Amino acid sequence: MNNLLVKIFGFSATLVHGDCLVVDRWRWLKTKLKQVKSGKIIDIGCGSGAFTIGSAKLGFDALGLSWDERNRQVATERAKIIKVEDKAKFEILDVRHLDTRDDLLGKYDVAICTENIEHILNDMKLAADIYDVLMPGGVLLLTTPNYNYIPMGIGDSKTNISTIEDGRHVRIGYTEDDLFKLCKSTGFEVISIEYCSGFFSQKLTALSRILIKGTSLKLAWIVMLPFRLLPLLLDKLISKLFSWPGYSICLVAKKNV
Repeated sequence: MNNLLVKIFGFSATLVHGDCLVVDRWRWLKTKLKQVKSGKIIDIGCGSGAFTIGSAKLGFDALGLSWDERNRQVATERAKIIKVEDKAKFEILDVRHLDTRDDLLGKYDVAICTENIEHILNDMKLAADIYDVLMPGGVLLLTTPNYNYIPMGIGDSKTNISTIEDGRHVRIGYTEDDLFKLCKSTGFEVISIEYCSGFFSQKLTALSRILIKGTSLKLAWIVMLPFRLLPLLLDKLISKLFSWPGYSICLVAKKNV
């Protein structure tokens, strides 16, 4: 993203420049983080750092981990622009090797992991490694595709699943039962399971991806901007009336020991 938008609009630009699904995840995360109120956060697989920066703005000391150096640089620059560089730090680390960082063990009140675990073959190891970096009583906030979501449209498929870790999804997604089993195997207590990103978020995201492929990111963003209020206004109603499944399944779990 052009950091000019971040300079003009601040933190919100890091969200609305992405697709609607990103906004939905942050809205869900923000609600849960406000319940925790303060402490140290580790954002596992933070991408370009939007949620790490958002957590810092809420008062948390946040560490974002990304495997990509360019993402780390972008995130660091955005944190400076938004003036949370003292609370939002970024490091390079492939989350598959989280267990190699002994200095992170037992240090965090909250672990964020959004739309990452579906890319990892050994998801049980990742969950166990996240468990280990949390303090006793620490909270995991995780989102991942809902196994039962309805494909969004052109460009979205439940069949394009990889058998290797090549950046694509290695599984379609997770059911509630899958998450209960994952938590039971790694020691987490499930606090709640919810869903986010309804009909309009999904359809607008699919359309924006088509526009990006056919034109450009900037043009797609401009075309889609007037429609971005639809999910905020109508998705809850549509989901209730038509039982439309959310794209992401959202887990809150706790480390009790």
